[in-house]
This record gives sequence, structure tokens and C-alpha cells, in this order.
Amino acid sequence: MNLTPVKTPAFVKHILPDYVWNIPTKEKVLYLTFDDGPTPEITTWVLEQLKAYAAKATFFCIGNNVEKHPDIFQQVLQSGHAIGNHTHNHLKGWKVKTGTYLENVALAEKVINFQFSNSKFQETEIVNLFRPPYGKLKPKQGKALLEKGYEIIMWDVLSFDWDQTVSEENCLKNVLTKSKPGSIIVFHDSMKAAKNMQYALPKVLKHFSNAGYTFKVLPC
Repeated sequence: MNLTPVKTPAFVKHILPDYVWNIPTKEKVLYLTFDDGPTPEITTWVLEQLKAYAAKATFFCIGNNVEKHPDIFQQVLQSGHAIGNHTHNHLKGWKVKTGTYLENVALAEKVINFQFSNSKFQETEIVNLFRPPYGKLKPKQGKALLEKGYEIIMWDVLSFDWDQTVSEENCLKNVLTKSKPGSIIVFHDSMKAAKNMQYALPKVLKHFSNAGYTFKVLPC
């Protein structure tokens, strides 16, 4: 049974105050994030949905996927979205040594920054947003990344789009009922999450746009 809550409890944010869980604001702003891409067809579909609502998002990319699909990565940049590091091989921090983990993050950074340097659409090569795969990070790993200048981005709301036991309707409900101004919302532009994500995302965009919300990139 998955015990991870849809809405991150306040006490968790209190225990880990150096990590970013939401963006405090009274404005009607939401922060959509997409993990695990870029993925053929899925990421480009996401970009089309976002464009239809003039929505911006932050994509936490796996370095190995950027290496394999640089053309899709460039489409993300061209569309004006933000980029974050999601390690090179989607490592679970709890299962690897800190040195190995940091090397993997650095490899992803190198690949991502190489694509930035080849892009016509971005002026900076600095990627300082990081999200740990599975949300699992050893204290030493987190401390080292913070010292390297990374902003460790967690979340306020999980859609559970990747969970095959969660229905499309419940995936949508998770986001609609738990999001509030400043929420950081997690989706995945991956094959595993595609069924739920492709059902929920258009409805999330429509619902909150009609309610006067805008969707922005995470501040670096």
C-alpha cells in the first residue's frame, strides 16, 4: 500500500525547510512540473496542451533522456519552459552512495548544459533546479547539492499519474481538490504515466484557467 500523501503535510515541510515545497503567494498562480522526460510523443503532447492555455511549466529532465532525445529537449526550451535536473539515470538516493549520486547529478548537468549551449532559445547555461527521483534523498546528498547552489524542488501536490492503481478520475481529483495558490504540482511526461496524465492535464488546465489561475515556471 502506498502511504505517500497527495498533499505534502506541513510537518514534513517543517522538518526539511531547506527544500522548496511550494511558492508562498496570494496570487492565483500554480506551478506545474513534469518529471522523467524528455519522452517521444509524450513530451511533445504536453507542450501542445500547455501552449493552448499559454501555460508555462518546469521540466525535470533525466540526463540520459536528454542525450537520447535532444530535439525534444530543444522544443521544451523553444516553448519557454524551465528546466531542472532529475539525475542522469533516475537514481534513488537512498540506494546509492553520496559520491555516486553527486557524480550522476553532475553528468546530467553536463548533458543539459551542453544542450543549452547549442540552443537558440536560452541565454543561460546554468541549471540550478533539482528534484530527486522518487523524492528520496539522503541528508548528505541534499546538503552537498545545496552547497553546490542547487534549489531542491519537492512538491505540494502529487497527481499520482504514474501509479497504475490510481484511476484517471482520481488522478484528476488529486490535483483539483488539493491545489491552492503557489502549489507545486507533479506530473510525469513518461510512458508509464501517460494514460492518467493525458486524461488529467487538459482538464486541470481548463479548470484552473477558468478560475482565473495562471501557470508559471518555477523561479530559479
